Amino acid sequence: MSEDILKAQRQHLADLLVAIQRCAWFLHCSEQKLSWPLDGEALSTRKKDVDLFETLAALNERFAKLQDSLAAAMRHGAVLLGGPDGSFLRILSYFEKVAVVESIDMWQRGRTARNLAAHDYETDYAEIADHFNTLQQLSGSLYRTAIALVEHYRLELSITPANGDFEAEFERLRALKTAPTGP
Repeated sequence: MSEDILKAQRQHLADLLVAIQRCAWFLHCSEQKLSWPLDGEALSTRKKDVDLFETLAALNERFAKLQDSLAAAMRHGAVLLGGPDGSFLRILSYFEKVAVVESIDMWQRGRTARNLAAHDYETDYAEIADHFNTLQQLSGSLYRTAIALVEHYRLELSITPANGDFEAEFERLRALKTAPTGP
């Protein structure tokens, strides 16, 4: 019976890794529909542009889903790794130490930005633009965390995404987000 429980737990983590790949890919796709950085005046001019605001809503949702999926996979994986349990801060600290999370501070900034959007119904277009520009800047850290977490579980637990549904897209994303920048 305990073998079945372990198998189910490993399968659940593999399913979470697929969710991470999917969330990262769709967040990237939403970002690509916009010209960055966003400008409050331009948003005000286009305040009735349904396609624009649907893309912004999708970006908000996808950023949150990716961060939530990463957190769920970190919590679940920590148990399988025999690592820290209890507070998420201890789990984050572990993943910071193994270079999956860039920093606890960066993670918490993303969480704060995400939570503000969920509870703040801003009508100032400059503030709306600032919020989305912040999410776009912070999304790079989420992509790198997703890439590092999938790799960490492959190396440490021999667990990979449950299926290849988003493998090719995630590999393209990995190439984009880990490519050297500059001259």
